Amino acid sequence: MTTKLTAKRFRIRRPDPVQPLPSRAAEKPAPKDGMLFEQPEDGFGDMTFVTPRPQDQGTTRDIGPTDLEAIRREGLTGRQLRLARRLAQKHEMPATSDFDAVRLLRQAGIDPFQRTNLIELVGGTETEAGGDGGGLPPAPGSRALVPEGDGVKLPQTIKPVQVPSTEVRAETNHAAEIMRIQRDLARRRRRRAALLSLRLMFFIGLPTLLTGFYFFFVATPMYATKTEFVIQQSGDSMGAGRAGGLGGLLTGTGFATSQDSITVQGYLQSRDAMLRLDADHGFRAHFESDQIDPIQRLAPDASFESAYKAYTRHIHISYDPSEGIIKMEVVAANPEKSAEFARALVGYAEEQVDQLTHRLREDQMKGARETYENTERDMLAAQQKVVDLQERYKVLSSEVEVSLITTQIGNLDTQLTADRLSLQQMESNANPNKARMEPLKRRIATLESEIANLRAKLTEAGDGQQSLAVVQGELMVAQSDVETRRLLLAQALQAMEAARIEVNRQVRYLSLSVSPIPPDEPTYPRAFEYTMVALFIFAGIYLMISMTVAILREQVSA
Repeated sequence: MTTKLTAKRFRIRRPDPVQPLPSRAAEKPAPKDGMLFEQPEDGFGDMTFVTPRPQDQGTTRDIGPTDLEAIRREGLTGRQLRLARRLAQKHEMPATSDFDAVRLLRQAGIDPFQRTNLIELVGGTETEAGGDGGGLPPAPGSRALVPEGDGVKLPQTIKPVQVPSTEVRAETNHAAEIMRIQRDLARRRRRRAALLSLRLMFFIGLPTLLTGFYFFFVATPMYATKTEFVIQQSGDSMGAGRAGGLGGLLTGTGFATSQDSITVQGYLQSRDAMLRLDADHGFRAHFESDQIDPIQRLAPDASFESAYKAYTRHIHISYDPSEGIIKMEVVAANPEKSAEFARALVGYAEEQVDQLTHRLREDQMKGARETYENTERDMLAAQQKVVDLQERYKVLSSEVEVSLITTQIGNLDTQLTADRLSLQQMESNANPNKARMEPLKRRIATLESEIANLRAKLTEAGDGQQSLAVVQGELMVAQSDVETRRLLLAQALQAMEAARIEVNRQVRYLSLSVSPIPPDEPTYPRAFEYTMVALFIFAGIYLMISMTVAILREQVSA
């Protein structure tokens, strides 16, 4: 509630009334008789003009410039310009703009921004009506009146003391209620902030503090030995050139041995490797010693799975497929023991690589060798069959036998032809000689019989013997089988030689790029990093639980 002002003006100095100036007619002297020259009429009649006094000129200079451009550059506010315009209207000045009003007021010797003039402007109506303001009486024939003194200050009547109304008391009670509510809200905010700080300290600060205390003061320092090795494939440029297609492109790269590298990585992370390491170098006994803190220590009666979990925590093996490098990190409580475990695992990996390649070589050579042996055995069997046929038929070569019989038949046929010609010549005589013809006929008959027998040997069997045609056919089949077996034997021998070359090219070997060297400073634990990670984990868990509880509370309340 706003209380209205009881006084209209404050600190008002009443200006003295300005005496009217004498008219020009009164000041004009009477003309003397007999003067040659009288004062001529100036054309303004009885109008009176106020001439600024020296003090007025000084005041005008102190008030401010009267040039419009200078007034514009003063940077007057809108409120000041409105007050100047109202003051000019009060003094009946023909101002065309706010800046012109300021100029006219300053030319008239009035400061438009003086406190007295502003108060008179506020109480101008009552002053003109004859109130107690003590306004400026207008001078006859002038547009502006300049106050030259203070007016008379009359005593004011004493006003009775006003009792606060019910509205004031209600306003006071309302303000007190607002203050009480604000204090209550501030108290609640402080209490909630204190509870939030307590929860953060209990659920985040205290676990983080315990975690940091363990890593900084309780945890046993661990030493990590790092090792890097790569599995390579032996092979020359000729073998790489013979490998066609994608195999030729991948020869000599890490992708050619990626399967072997992954196999070795899996073996080193297996339970078999852990058992060998425990049997050869006492892995479980090392982590069951009393020099390790209770959290990292392996219990004496720990199960096989617990020991394997400890093995996977302290043996880190990774494989980079782009480079084909296997990286291994072995962590132990003693640097010498860590290096010993690393060297043992590298030896296990090398044995595994040799075993894998040895089996591959044996498999490839075994097939080629078996094929060659089977082909050789079949060839020998075919050759033995030919020998058996030769022994059974008493024929070394069917072709030779056929050629001999064919030659004999040819010779006998030649003799038979000659004897027949001789017989025909004898029979052509008128008186043939019977004594000479009979032996010739018997000879011709003998030759024909012999030729028939020889021809029968070629195609007919007799006296428990097969014909030469059958013998020749069986021998030719057996000899063809022998030739086929010989060709297969040559191909098997060539395949076995190619397999041997391929096996030599498929040999894998382990190349150690970073040797296991024991460190001289502990690698783990990284106390600060682990503590910060624990802080973030606890903060995330608390945030998720808080959001879940808030959502459930909102759903239940809704």
